[in-house]
Amino acid sequence: MKSPASPARPRVLVMADWYLPGFRAGGPIRSVAHFAEHLEALLDIYVLTTDRDYGCITPYEGVVADQWQWRSRHRVFYASPGSLRWHRLLSIIRAVKPDHLYLNSMFSRHMVIYPLLMHRWGLVPASVLLAPRGMLMASALAIKPLRKRAFLWLLRSIGISQRIRFQATNENEAADVRRFFGPATCICRIENLPGLPGAFYPPPDKQPGSLKLSFVGRSHPIKNLDFLLQVLSEVKASIELTAVLMAEDEDYEATCRAKALTLAPHHQVHFKRDIPHEEISEILRASHIFVLPTKGENFGHSIFEALAAGRPVMISDQTPWRGLQSAKAGWDLPIDSHHPFRDELQAAAAMDHPTLLGWCQGAWHLAQESMQGSAQMVSKYLEQFT
Repeated sequence: MKSPASPARPRVLVMADWYLPGFRAGGPIRSVAHFAEHLEALLDIYVLTTDRDYGCITPYEGVVADQWQWRSRHRVFYASPGSLRWHRLLSIIRAVKPDHLYLNSMFSRHMVIYPLLMHRWGLVPASVLLAPRGMLMASALAIKPLRKRAFLWLLRSIGISQRIRFQATNENEAADVRRFFGPATCICRIENLPGLPGAFYPPPDKQPGSLKLSFVGRSHPIKNLDFLLQVLSEVKASIELTAVLMAEDEDYEATCRAKALTLAPHHQVHFKRDIPHEEISEILRASHIFVLPTKGENFGHSIFEALAAGRPVMISDQTPWRGLQSAKAGWDLPIDSHHPFRDELQAAAAMDHPTLLGWCQGAWHLAQESMQGSAQMVSKYLEQFT
């Protein structure tokens, strides 16, 4: 494996279950992609991932498995199932000779548990930064709780938290880490790096009394699409919702589709399944407002991408995106009742086109302001890997 990079540049091995060209796993893929996008000119980055997308039994088309290959200015190894065995993974990691391991998950056997044990037993002498990616939130731990809590107990019992650093993207995530691993745990506070917003696109024509919404997320109870559909049943204005779902929980998706069929005729719901990421921006731009009443996000890449597309966002108060209304970029609302979402959707539907245009401009400007802080975030990442 040739390495033309300067030996003075720190070598970082990023480990993640899914990576580009995948898209079904949503935000975690975007987090790793944006990290590589912003830092590949400053670090010698290798990404070790699997050769297929989330929930797929077949590999990516056009991707060569089990060998290092260039993607932009970083390298990627798409591991086939056979390469995920302990000894094969160990040999892949050792061949890279990383200075740092950057683990992007919490409960992955191959991309977290194995490398943490290898590090604990002295088989991989690299520093370790572990990004839980929101998986320590109460809403995430409520899914298959016994298995997850058993794994957390295992990590504590072998003292792994005393040997590694955790990345928290906000104070809530830092508090989650301390709750499970103790107040002395080493935590670095670094937000997820956003993508690069493009030009401003005006919204489609808007008439008072009607509203076009977009929703993008996994078909999972955490994304709370069923809540949104119930809210729509209480809204009198005409609503057209395009819901882009990444397949995960088939039963939950079926429940949502059935609920959509019960809505009044003045509400239309269009389901789109497993849309490649590069096509989602067109769906966002075709809507007036992006809506996501999520039960919890540690960042919310789809939220940022909607703002970057120049669309105000109507989201829950369970994300880092707060104070949206004062920025005229959207609304962050409680989800303990339908009323806040219902009332704001009714008010948004009553907007005319010039009013909506002002909110769209506010959303786009907020995305631009968020990007201005990316240079400082890049410096924080470099501090962890130098």
